Amino acid sequence: MITPKERIIKVFNKEIVDRPPCICPGGMMNMITTELMDKVNIFWPNAHLNGEKMAQLAKANYENGCFENYGVPFCMTIEAESLGAKITLGSKEFEPHVIEYAIKSVNEYTKLKKMNLEKGRAKVVLDAIKILKSENNDIPIVGNITGPISTASSLMEPVDFYKELRKKNKEAHEFMDFVTEEIISFAKAQISAGADIIAISDPSGSGEILGPKYFKEFAVKYINKIIENLQTEKIGTIVHICGQMRSVYKEVNMINSDVFSFDSIVSMKNARENLPNRILMGNISTYALEFGTSDKISSLTNKCIKDGSNIISPACGLGTKSPLKNIQSILNTLKQEGTKINA
Repeated sequence: MITPKERIIKVFNKEIVDRPPCICPGGMMNMITTELMDKVNIFWPNAHLNGEKMAQLAKANYENGCFENYGVPFCMTIEAESLGAKITLGSKEFEPHVIEYAIKSVNEYTKLKKMNLEKGRAKVVLDAIKILKSENNDIPIVGNITGPISTASSLMEPVDFYKELRKKNKEAHEFMDFVTEEIISFAKAQISAGADIIAISDPSGSGEILGPKYFKEFAVKYINKIIENLQTEKIGTIVHICGQMRSVYKEVNMINSDVFSFDSIVSMKNARENLPNRILMGNISTYALEFGTSDKISSLTNKCIKDGSNIISPACGLGTKSPLKNIQSILNTLKQEGTKINA
């Protein structure tokens, strides 16, 4: 019988599989809910600060029939905090988020400190991956990094950042180079700790925000720099970008990731038409997962497969109040009907 890890690797290699895998990477695409925390008695924000608790909470998703992977961390503030931004750890219901920026302009990036991977929450993530790796080799471990645009716009006020991409273009590129190098170091450390896949989530780098020109100049360039630096590790990569893709499909296709993941606003059928030779992931509505029914989730799962999705996953991070039965419905549907649909 094929293992979850073998199945996802086959999909990454564009090989035939019995059915699509069902994953939720973590990071921006958080998979933790309050019901799951109650079930295993491990809670946010403590799990953000302890490698053992983070690992056990990640494992709980697989053990409770939600997804076929482990994924850490459960937020996208690790890089920004390590580089100097102030964050709040949130609560049981809310993820950590930035409460104070580190700099006011791109030309102040030299004031930022480099990431220290031997302490703080970056170390917690690496500890969690090591624990997960030591306990099971049949379940793929997804390590998560925040994309370069999203990290940069978490270090300074986003509106000012977007303006300075044009007004202070040279300094903006220097800032982005610095940020990208730090992200690469964190990604490589996750791979060394045992991550099988690296997911890069860059919601602030959408084509809707940047437009095609700056999407290519900044998002494509620096995401590709990360991927190129990971290729020697022979690791799979997933890139998730939020927002509508219609204006930037050409530029998206320049990104060298193995897999693309899109928001539910994107028609998977349209994405398949525009990216015919790429591996696509998604994109079950997280609104439906939180407020819909199991039957609705089953229907959306079948539609994603028919429309061309190779890997089934939520379209974004789960709402923490999403019922487990709705989340479990994705994998249950794939096990019952995925082989038939995929034939």
